[in-house]
Amino acid sequence: MPKKNKKLRKKPKKPDTWYQKLWYFIWYDNSIWNWIVILILIYVIIKFLVFPGVGLVFGTSTPLVVVISNSMEHNGMLLEKWWAENKDYYLTMNITKADFETYPFKNGFNKGDLMFIKGKKPEDIKVGDVIVFKAQKSYSLIHRVIKRENKTEWIFQTKGDNTESQIEENELDETRVYERQILGKATLRIPYIGYVKIWFTELIKAVVGDNILPSKI
Repeated sequence: MPKKNKKLRKKPKKPDTWYQKLWYFIWYDNSIWNWIVILILIYVIIKFLVFPGVGLVFGTSTPLVVVISNSMEHNGMLLEKWWAENKDYYLTMNITKADFETYPFKNGFNKGDLMFIKGKKPEDIKVGDVIVFKAQKSYSLIHRVIKRENKTEWIFQTKGDNTESQIEENELDETRVYERQILGKATLRIPYIGYVKIWFTELIKAVVGDNILPSKI
């Protein structure tokens, strides 16, 4: 049988115009700068095209968040042991172990987890739900609701499962989270896949600066 001629993809000649040079750089350059630019382009496409599209489907401007703190971790403990070590605080909030067993993410979640967020009306957010909300400055937080009340508007209290008490800083007061601050409710978790973003963000920060994603989620 005659051998088939395989056409090899030849590297094109270096172009002259700026847009040809850009195309050549993106597709054929193998330098470290090419890889950095490609990573930045992927980040921009996801952030400004994919992310808003998913947001429309989920009814929130923040449909996906990566957990970058340890504030919701249970440190590998099953609920039985975790509750024995943490029950005192929750009992003061009239939350029992039986209540906690019915809560979403009752075993907490970890740094690096990817969380899917769905927009919810304030009246549909219950004690035990995990919500994402904006602080008074630029960052957001993902913690569990431990109390809610409706006066002139809905006000929530939240707390991290792995924190001794609620955060009460000047820019963030977990004891009074107003409905206008809420971005949505956590509905689904994919463990540890968010480390890809954490590592990528650290790379971007190293290249272009430290204030890319001022988030405390």
